[in-house]
Amino acid sequence: MTPRVDKKYYPLLIKIGLNVAYYRRFKSISQEDLAEITGLSRTTISYIENADRFQSMSLGTIFKLADALEIPVKKLFDFRDEDE
Repeated sequence: MTPRVDKKYYPLLIKIGLNVAYYRRFKSISQEDLAEITGLSRTTISYIENADRFQSMSLGTIFKLADALEIPVKKLFDFRDEDE
């Protein structure tokens, strides 16, 4: 079972998920294609993008997503509202 993430991090997980969805759509890659490229399930990609389930993501998962999207890892953490 994947450990749940502390609720205080939910807003950050949502932002990471939105960035994954943005770059995936920008590259015209489906969730299924991204799942195949990364070795993750399509359900996992959906959970990440929609923050349906706030599960922890390993650094390996983050690196796989960035590689598949052909972006630097830091872009997944580039939050538009830096007021936090």
